[in-house]
Amino acid sequence: MTTKPSFTQHDPSRVIRADRGTEITAKSWQTEAPKRMLMNNLDPEVAERPEDLVVYGGTGRAARSWEAYDAIVRTLDDLEDDETLLIQSGKPVGVMRTHEWAPRVLIANSNLVGDWANWEHFRELEAEGLMMYGQMTAGSWIYIATQGILQGTYETFGAIARKRFDGTLAGTLTITAGCGGMGGAQPLSVTLNGGACLIIDVDKTRLDRRKGKRYLDEVETDLDTALAKVIEAKKNKQALSVGLVGNAAEILPLILDRPEAAEVDIVTDQTSAHDPLSYLPIGVGVDEWHDEAEQDAEKFTIRAEESMAKHVKAMVEFQDRGAEVFDYGNSIRDEARKAGYDRAFEFPGFVPAYIRPLFCEGLGPFRWVALSGDPKDIEVTDQALKELFPENEHLHTWLDAANEYVEFEGLPARICWLGYKERHQAGLLFNQLVAEGKISAPIVIGRDHLDSGSVASPYRETESMLDGTDAVADWPLLNALVNTSSGATWVSIHHGGGVGIGRSIHAGQVSVADGTELAAKKLARLLTNDPGMGVIRHVDAGYDRASEVAEERGQRVPMIPELDKRDEESAAQ
Repeated sequence: MTTKPSFTQHDPSRVIRADRGTEITAKSWQTEAPKRMLMNNLDPEVAERPEDLVVYGGTGRAARSWEAYDAIVRTLDDLEDDETLLIQSGKPVGVMRTHEWAPRVLIANSNLVGDWANWEHFRELEAEGLMMYGQMTAGSWIYIATQGILQGTYETFGAIARKRFDGTLAGTLTITAGCGGMGGAQPLSVTLNGGACLIIDVDKTRLDRRKGKRYLDEVETDLDTALAKVIEAKKNKQALSVGLVGNAAEILPLILDRPEAAEVDIVTDQTSAHDPLSYLPIGVGVDEWHDEAEQDAEKFTIRAEESMAKHVKAMVEFQDRGAEVFDYGNSIRDEARKAGYDRAFEFPGFVPAYIRPLFCEGLGPFRWVALSGDPKDIEVTDQALKELFPENEHLHTWLDAANEYVEFEGLPARICWLGYKERHQAGLLFNQLVAEGKISAPIVIGRDHLDSGSVASPYRETESMLDGTDAVADWPLLNALVNTSSGATWVSIHHGGGVGIGRSIHAGQVSVADGTELAAKKLARLLTNDPGMGVIRHVDAGYDRASEVAEERGQRVPMIPELDKRDEESAAQ
């Protein structure tokens, strides 16, 4: 009879930091890389509550328990290049003999059968130590702190500027809330686009942390002072971000009742509304938050949803007055609907409003990490990408801005949006730089699960699909299977993510550019096929731009005659 392993989720004595340098303890870089990235997710510079294994989003963990974490690390150190470690909701459950092209790690997090896919059942399992919430990149070990969402947020606000404000946010005021691991990218994204931003958060430590990392300019505790500063900045067309300590469900209605409401141009939100226990209701103090949620989760959920309804009602009323208002992918509209607010879905999600044209081109968040820990390796990749894509001015602008404003948290990392038939070029270039010794150690290449072909999420990435296939989850499952077949170093399939249990299925992949010929072969296939999934997903849904991209770049689609032809370039890779 097997003994049930110990289960510890809170251990303040544990301080994790990824190894640096070129010396490894695993048997190859293909297994050293996932180990270092797991550790990096729990670096105090990166994680929200590393002592609880929580990386971001309130409950998104890197491993199910500290015992599971230790077993993962131990197994990765011992893993051979023809073995695959299996992770079930943050717990290592087996090692299988596979082959060198197979992933070294396969991960499945938070996946529940449809009728049981609800928070209540999930929390019962979580309390018994049988499951954990993986978010998107927490449980897949490719979170790179706030920078990981920064460019996507920058791209979103840039799209708003192009759609509504003549290409710049200068002279505009954005009000939003949520300045934690994901939402913390918002103030800098607004100011990089030239605008003024007021961001509200109940927890002053989050605002102070973002200010310390230069993602936020100032922190205030008084509404009058904060409003005066951002409105003055708007009038002067000055880029300025101010964090205000408070509850958005209270503050947004207050602003609506003031003359300053007329100055508000854009309203959104990135609180952790996907999980009602991670959203602070009106009337509950920050110090009481977790105790209240644990004592009576059902009552807390009802109070949180009632507060979200007030929050969303204020957002809708800002839209009524002419502001650009959008849901930033945290399911706050559906939580407000549950509380009885019948206008909750009168403003759109950010993907159908701004991002879907990019998805049609296979464009999405391509990220990479220097396993050496040396920032100079990122400098080399930045310059190499500029030379690789000399005519992409938007990419150059972003890389220059990131170099100036982004302070590395944990292992040095970078992100940029690249598309189909672009990502594999970058991957091969990085592998060549490692082979030539121009980079001191291998580079990890991954992406957010928020990508063009890797997610089914009717309240976010696949909201309002042209053919009505918002909830079809075949696509992320196919994406994971394709990436497993194409040479990824580790592949993950998650349920829930940033929108919560029952609302999404999504997949991730990570690869390692270690300078070898085998890595080059894998990268060529993987980084072509992965974004190619986004193109065919949107071709299948009827988007003309996706069909144009497929024809231009050689993506074969069998049931469309003009696209049913072999891409000889890819076949030769």
